[in-house]
Amino acid sequence: MGPQWTWFSRAQCQSGEPPGPDREREKRWAELFDQLDLNKDGHIDIVELRAGLASRGFSRKSLEKMVEAGDTNQDGVLDFEEFTQYLRAHEKQLKLMFHKLDKNNDGEIDVAEIRDCLRSMGVNISMNDATRILLSMDKDGTMTIDWNEWRDYFLFNPLTNMEEVARYWKRSMMLDIGEQLTVPDDFSEEEKKSGYVWRQLMAGAMAGSVSRTGTAPLDRIKVFRQVHGSSDFTGSVLTSFQVMWKEGGPWSLWRGNGINVLKIAPETAIKFTAYEQVRKLSSQSRSYIQVHERFVAGSLAGATAQTAIYPMEVLKTRLTLRKTGQYTGIADCAKQMLQKEGVRAFYKGYLPNLLSIVPYAGIDLAVYETLKFAWLNRNIGLADPGVMVLVGCGAVSSTCGQLASYPLALIRTRMQAQASLKGAPKLSMLALIRNIVSQEGVTGLYRGISPNLLKVIPAVSVSYVVYEYTRMMLGVDIEGRRGGKGKS
Repeated sequence: MGPQWTWFSRAQCQSGEPPGPDREREKRWAELFDQLDLNKDGHIDIVELRAGLASRGFSRKSLEKMVEAGDTNQDGVLDFEEFTQYLRAHEKQLKLMFHKLDKNNDGEIDVAEIRDCLRSMGVNISMNDATRILLSMDKDGTMTIDWNEWRDYFLFNPLTNMEEVARYWKRSMMLDIGEQLTVPDDFSEEEKKSGYVWRQLMAGAMAGSVSRTGTAPLDRIKVFRQVHGSSDFTGSVLTSFQVMWKEGGPWSLWRGNGINVLKIAPETAIKFTAYEQVRKLSSQSRSYIQVHERFVAGSLAGATAQTAIYPMEVLKTRLTLRKTGQYTGIADCAKQMLQKEGVRAFYKGYLPNLLSIVPYAGIDLAVYETLKFAWLNRNIGLADPGVMVLVGCGAVSSTCGQLASYPLALIRTRMQAQASLKGAPKLSMLALIRNIVSQEGVTGLYRGISPNLLKVIPAVSVSYVVYEYTRMMLGVDIEGRRGGKGKS
C-alpha cells in the first residue's frame, strides 16, 4: 500500500492512552486531510484528491461525486468540516453494507458471503471470482474481511449500497457497432422496478441511432462489396465513396440508414423481453444465472428478435443497394417486393442469419469474460475498472464476434439481395458458399470486412459519447442511480 495510506496505523499510535472510537476516528481523518491537502490551504480539491488517491485507481467521476456529495457550500472544494462530515455519513452507509454481507454476524466477511450476496442480486459469480474480490480487500492474509479492511477499501468510493458494488463489472455500456447480436445485460429486480432498465435501453437506442447514422456510408460500402464481390467496387474505400457519390450525390451515402435506425427500438425491446423470459425458465430455482445459461438465453433471445424484425433487415439491404429513383421510400420498396416476389422474399437469408447468432454471441461473451478476468488479475486492489476499460472490453469482444460470424453475414446479405440483381442465379446457402470459394477463394467470404472494421472505432466512440449525454439527460448515472439535485 502506498505511503498515503499509512495514516491508519500512525493515527492510532499518536497518544499514550488509547482514545475512544470517535476520538480515534477524528485523528485519522485529521491526518488524512493534512496528507491530501497538498498546498496546505485548508481545502481539498479534485486535483489533490486524484494525486493523493492515485494508487487506488478511482476514476475522476467517482472522486467528483465525492466532492459534490460533501461540498455543502458548493464552492467546488472540501474544507475540513465538509470532509469529516462526508466521511462520517459515508462510514454509516459502509457499516450498513458490511452488516448486510456479514450474514452470520461474526464481524468478518468470507468468500461464501460475498458470492451469496451478489448472487442474491442476480449477479452470477463463482467462488474463484468471489475469492478475487476478497483478496483485493484482505490486507492481513486471513482470507476474511473485517470492518477496518472494508472501510479502508471503500472509504473514498461514492457507493451507497451493495447493488452499486455489484454493478462495477456488469456490462451496462450499450455500445453499438452496427449489429444487435450482443448478449443482453443482466439486471437486478430493483433495477427493473425502478425503471432503470428502460432508461438504460432508451439511452442505448439513442446512442445506436446516432452511431449508425454517423457510420452509414461505411456500412453501405460493406454491403455493396458483400453483394457484388470482386466484380464491382474494387479499389480503396475512398474510391468506393466516389462511385456512390457520382451515382446518387452526397445523400446516396446514407441509403438504407433510415430503416437501419428504425429497427433498433423493436429489436432491443424484443430481445430484452425474450432474454428475461428464457433466463427465468433456465434458473427457476436460483436467483442467479451461470455463464453458459446466459449464452443460451442470449442466443435464443437474439433468434427471437431477429425472427420478428427480419423483414426490416431485408428491406434495409434492398434500400442500401437501390439505384437512384428505384424506390420512393420504405413503403414503396416493401410494396414492390411483395408484388414481384411474394411474402417469402422478406425472409431470404434467414437461415444463415440465424446460424450467425451462435458464433457471434458465444465469442462475444467468451472474449469479454476473458478480458475482464485478465484485467482483474493484473489490477487486484483497484476498485473501479474505469470507463475506458469497459468500453475497450466491449468493443474488442463485439468485434471478435463479428469476425467469427462474418462469412454467414455475407451469405445472408447476398441471399437478401438476389432478386434485386438482374440475371443472378437464385442459389441456396450451401451453393452460395461453394460458388464464392470456387470463384474468389476463402477470402471471398470476407469481402467488405475492411470498411466494417474501419467503422468500429468511430461507431464505439460516437455511441459512448451519445450514450453518456442521453444518460445524463435521463437522470441516470453510470452506477444506475437517479441523479439528484446538485451541480451535475
